[in-house]
Amino acid sequence: MQISSRFTIATHMLIVMALEGPSRKITSDFIADSVGVNPVIIRKTLSQLKKAGLITVARGTGGAEISCDLKDIRLLDVYQAVESLGKSGRLFSFHENPNPSCPIGSNIHNVLDDKLDEIQAAMEKELTKTSLADVVASAQKKIAKQSVS
Repeated sequence: MQISSRFTIATHMLIVMALEGPSRKITSDFIADSVGVNPVIIRKTLSQLKKAGLITVARGTGGAEISCDLKDIRLLDVYQAVESLGKSGRLFSFHENPNPSCPIGSNIHNVLDDKLDEIQAAMEKELTKTSLADVVASAQKKIAKQSVS
């Protein structure tokens, strides 16, 4: 099983907005060209980022902009905006009906629940450590290094 690409697509989109936004209108078609996905996927993700308060989107003429200081947006904010964790808020879903008559089935929640919660907390802690400003700066360095080569 692989985690969806929504988070990396959203992060890519925000980097595009941060680096290209000052010099041009950022449309879903422009972002889709950079990300390499259908503009419909970009528009859905823009909607999620807007709902989370991370961006603004102009109606009619179009154009998306980041609405917060890059230092104030953590990768966790981006992740939470676009990844659906459902009502439980848990990264890992559990099969619903383990056999209570089976010694393993009757204990599987006791064995895994706390460990899975720890794993999710560790991932969220790591995502909190990195701001959008950090990844934008890293992208700028890579682009500048590539331009020199």
